[in-house]
Amino acid sequence: MAEPSTPAASADKKRKKRNLPFWQELPILAGIAIVLALVIKTFLVQTFYIPSGSMENTLHLQDRVLVNKMVYDFRAPRRGEVVVFTGVDWGPEQDYIKRVIGLPGDTVQCCDTKGRVMVNGTGLDEPYIFENNAVADRSFNAVKVPIGRMWVMGDHRGASGDSRAHRADQWSGTIPIDRVVGRAFVIVWPLERGGSLSVPPSLETAGAPARVSPP
Repeated sequence: MAEPSTPAASADKKRKKRNLPFWQELPILAGIAIVLALVIKTFLVQTFYIPSGSMENTLHLQDRVLVNKMVYDFRAPRRGEVVVFTGVDWGPEQDYIKRVIGLPGDTVQCCDTKGRVMVNGTGLDEPYIFENNAVADRSFNAVKVPIGRMWVMGDHRGASGDSRAHRADQWSGTIPIDRVVGRAFVIVWPLERGGSLSVPPSLETAGAPARVSPP
């Protein structure tokens, strides 16, 4: 005659069933890790490498940066932020990384009496610029940034094919905000260059507040 099962005995049997050997748990753990990595890369944060010198000296060739892919789901881009974007008609389909200079409603032009880029009539102090063109080469007439678009420039002005190089297109070189992948917010590689990508105060306060959507 079988002995009646007690609550303690039943719990012990369940624990034995749950405690799989490590070699059996390993594939499960690996699968969970892969799924989590894909979710993070798809929706949250992604690593991008820098393919050119157009953002020197802020970003060097082959640097790795982390890009926050969710931040603009909750707020609009801001002047001075470094962003990754894709799907623009600037050549082969690829990702680009530039700094936001003008937002919807802003007027961007160059140059003031100090040779600076102006946003809404205010000359920008841009300490991150690595190398500029000659004033005669970098001057351009005023561009009014359309609703839903941004004006972007590289920090290495003498070696960046940015909004300035595409002013002849139908959007005057601006890019669509909905093509922005996210904000590059920190350098993660190489370790000795690691650090956050901050926004200079002069860009945060340039001119009147920009509108990101129609009134």
